[in-house]
Amino acid sequence: MDSDKNIAGADTADFAPVSAAGPQGTMRWLVMALGALGVILAVNQQFLLGLFGFQPLGNSYLYYLIAIFLAVTFLALPISSKLEGKLTWVNLLLAAAALISGGWLGMHGLDIITRGWEYDAPLTADIMATVLIVLVLEGVRRAGGPVLLATALLFGTFPLYAGHMPGFLWGTQFSGIETVRAHVLGVESIIGIPMQVVAELVIGFVIFGSVLVITKGSDFFMELASALLGHSRGGPAKVAVIGSGILGSLSGSVISNILTSAPFSVPTMRRVGYPASYAAAVEACASTGATLMPPVMGTVAFVMASFLGVQYSTIVIAAVIPAILFYVALLFQVDMYAARRGLHGLPRSETPKVLPVLAKGWPYLLSLAVLIFVLMVLRLESRSPYYASIVMIIATSFRKETRMTYERFKALILDVALNVGKLVAILAGIGLVVGGLSYTGVAGAFSRELLLYAGGSIPLMLIAGAVTSFVLGMGMTVTACYIFLSILLAPALVQAGLNPIASHLFILYWGMLSYITPPVALAAITAANVAGSKPMETGFRSMRLGLPLFVLPFIFVYDPALIMHGSAIDIVTRVALTTIALWAITSAFESWIYKVGQVGIVSRLVLAVGGILIIVPTLTASIAGAVVLGGVISINLMLKRRNATMGANHG
Repeated sequence: MDSDKNIAGADTADFAPVSAAGPQGTMRWLVMALGALGVILAVNQQFLLGLFGFQPLGNSYLYYLIAIFLAVTFLALPISSKLEGKLTWVNLLLAAAALISGGWLGMHGLDIITRGWEYDAPLTADIMATVLIVLVLEGVRRAGGPVLLATALLFGTFPLYAGHMPGFLWGTQFSGIETVRAHVLGVESIIGIPMQVVAELVIGFVIFGSVLVITKGSDFFMELASALLGHSRGGPAKVAVIGSGILGSLSGSVISNILTSAPFSVPTMRRVGYPASYAAAVEACASTGATLMPPVMGTVAFVMASFLGVQYSTIVIAAVIPAILFYVALLFQVDMYAARRGLHGLPRSETPKVLPVLAKGWPYLLSLAVLIFVLMVLRLESRSPYYASIVMIIATSFRKETRMTYERFKALILDVALNVGKLVAILAGIGLVVGGLSYTGVAGAFSRELLLYAGGSIPLMLIAGAVTSFVLGMGMTVTACYIFLSILLAPALVQAGLNPIASHLFILYWGMLSYITPPVALAAITAANVAGSKPMETGFRSMRLGLPLFVLPFIFVYDPALIMHGSAIDIVTRVALTTIALWAITSAFESWIYKVGQVGIVSRLVLAVGGILIIVPTLTASIAGAVVLGGVISINLMLKRRNATMGANHG
């Protein structure tokens, strides 16, 4: 793989890279140097190495990371797309300012805590804090765009006028300098939970995702999927679903996953008869769903674990069944589509053999096993990606085409620097939102008022939450959207009696939908560019294929058995019923019943009704749904036999 390419990293799903090649020339070397420094700092902190006698306090470590990776953002991302490659001196000046202000605050981390600088700081600290908050706003503008900047400004400045707001929006008011101190020197804003999650967990998984792709792990997983399913009916589409799902689940990226796998998957899908827009939609949905698939999932899952106060492994376990069900539904759809149109798979001679592929790809399976073992068994969540990355680098060194060469090492450092830089810039800005709502006390009041206005109606709150998540997902990154609503909406859902993890997953799922739903549909548009299809047509096809993402959140929020809460019998029963329901709804959409063939509009409507009844978490509704489905299948089988008999007699 070309070392100049911006390779997939964790949570680049949250933003499209400004330049696939990244910064060039001197800027490129500066970014790599800062990226290497940031990685060394993270490893030193994570493993308590005390390199050169340096082991900073928690808040100092966060300031140092912000300084380094904000500087990376200014060096790597242009002031605007029209000025890319220009005004280099401005970028250098801003990078220097980030290093100076963040570095100074890091060196005085102990003073900030012990001397209460959050409430009364010396003049130099106030100046450095003011400089850093301005730089954070510029960083979030470059990395997250104008909508995210406006959001950070609106809520970041909220303490300045909270005392003049009406009703539940009223909150504690701060002066200008008090607001700056709270945001920068306090522990609930810029260096709050979002930044703590990046520092403690995400950097390691960014490294793991980059190592995976740079050592050609993406090639292995696509080959494995091709070996298993490439020859089956509509095989290339199934390969895209499984391959992109596995790859994305490890890299935690939507956009980069599409750019990595679509050039291979889309042409092979088109070759067997899938239209370009459908092929692109399959890739978009598979890549979007991958960020919901354990073990990595993406940045937002780590943030969720911190907000809920649970181990990351708890989130992983809860997310497994919904993610698998989503991919099962995708496989149903591409298979029925192929059956209805008579599409075949690739010839056996053109698909690789399973055993040779596994023999060649053992380093990736070994590193994945190490990741899961350390994460789930040893419960060393923050260290697991580092161990897995080391194992992968060592194991892949036995083959020339996968070993870590000097060029690949440079690509790795550059990729990690770019991805972490964007994350730090965005989440520091989102920290202003969290801080503005927390310091004024409005977050809790908003949740209470929402519960009051909904009149205790859970369906009403869920619908309002779904719509809000979807709309915010259009203008924000998924992580930003989740953090915002986890403060405002999730507490109300929990107070209404819903499972806390299910409530937070509900928000995450609906925030993801903007990736495959027009008018934004960033994943669909990216895949359309690769496939050469029309963006909006691809977006609408993606929305239809991604229907399970619209339905699943409502299922598991009402029925926590799907997130592993309940007895083994309850879990198995609900998984089986939900699978049947998804099959029925998919059959209705694709006008196809296995062993029957194509069906008419009446049967499709009955199938949809039966599927919806089955997923209602009551015994009566499930039985009624089963009866409806049994009836429509039996009638269609009888009609098929009668027509076959009549045709034979006529012949």
